[in-house]
Amino acid sequence: MEKCSHETKQYYRLSELDRKLLKILLTPKAQSKSTLSISEELGVPLSTIRRRRKLLESKFLKMVYVLDIEKFGWRRVDFFISIKKGLVDSVAQKLLEHNNVTYVGKSIGEHTIDLRVETILKDNVLLLDLLEEIKGMDGVNEVVWSEIISVVGRKISIPTSIIDEI
Repeated sequence: MEKCSHETKQYYRLSELDRKLLKILLTPKAQSKSTLSISEELGVPLSTIRRRRKLLESKFLKMVYVLDIEKFGWRRVDFFISIKKGLVDSVAQKLLEHNNVTYVGKSIGEHTIDLRVETILKDNVLLLDLLEEIKGMDGVNEVVWSEIISVVGRKISIPTSIIDEI
């Protein structure tokens, strides 16, 4: 791993071994893989894999636990909100005060979507109540919502072609 500079920002360049290790660690079933099995798979000494994995986890990987809320009867619903000019930050802050809101992000791309808001809701009554509350907020132009009802499949979280370039 080496540091590289581009204009004023510093970036890292990973070794070939680090890239191979990332390709394994970023797959959906990686949590069940032991360092020993990775060592055997790559044909690299266990101590090397242990050291490189620890370094990657401390510097470059975000370790996150996610509760499978669907097993408790709850659901994730995303709201996509169009805001009047100059009021994005105030609407975002107001949404963050709501108990069911877990994430608020500013977005670019689609010209009518300024905020993406992730929520955890129990039922359609809560969904409709929150939808009406958002529509009534000062500065909100339009709100649409979306919910994933079924996961078709999961792939590696970063395409391997990108890992090859870092």
